[in-house]
Formats: sequence, C-alpha cells, structure tokens
Amino acid sequence: MPMHGPPVVDRQHRRTVTAWLLAQARREPQHAQRWLYLQAAHVVGQPELRLHARVHGQMLLLAWRQRDAGEILGQLMRLVLTPMGHLSGRLPAGNSGRSDVSAFATMDPGPALAAVITRARQECIAAHGP
Repeated sequence: MPMHGPPVVDRQHRRTVTAWLLAQARREPQHAQRWLYLQAAHVVGQPELRLHARVHGQMLLLAWRQRDAGEILGQLMRLVLTPMGHLSGRLPAGNSGRSDVSAFATMDPGPALAAVITRARQECIAAHGP
C-alpha cells in the first residue's frame, strides 16, 4: 500500500494522527468530508484495537446522524468483527472501513484519502515532532 510522507509506525504517532483525523471529522460540517477524515483515521488507526474500534464507533454515529440504515448495519457488523480481526491477525491493510467495501478487502487508498493521511502526518509532526 503506497503512502506518501513518513510512515506511521510509532504507536504514539499513530495515536496522535488518528486523534487529529477524528477531531477534524468532528469539526467538519460536510458529511462527505467527514467520511473522508474517518476513512483516513481507519487506515491509520486500524493496527491498534482501541483506535480501530473508536473509529468504527465514530463511523456508526455519523451513519446514525445521516439515517443511513445500510451504513449503520455495516458499522455494527464491523464493530463485532474488529476484535476477531485483531485476535486472528487478519486486518485488511488500507481498508476504508465503510460498508460499501468488503470488511475483508485489502485496499490501496485512493489519492484523496492518501492526501488526507499525508496532511495529518505533516500536521502532527509539525505540532509534536516525528
């Protein structure tokens, strides 16, 4: 999965970047942009169970606010699958976490998602160091 900018390999950096993305999602008035931030947070936070579940919880809340029954069901399913994925070690890298893609599909983030992740990394490095 090619990514631009420094990789998020340090646990604290992963937490910082994920928190930044979730904060941006909360502030964002446009639903489409909120989903983009949440998907980026999913890609970055997925390797850590607590972050992964937190992102799916935020996705569920947004789906609820939008009254999107399909997304609500998809996020509920992912919240149930998340611990099993971590226990089995079978987490699909790069997966956006949305209900319109398989919960088991490894993905390459598209340009828009990669750009959001790169910006988050840069913002967090500028604020907190590498």
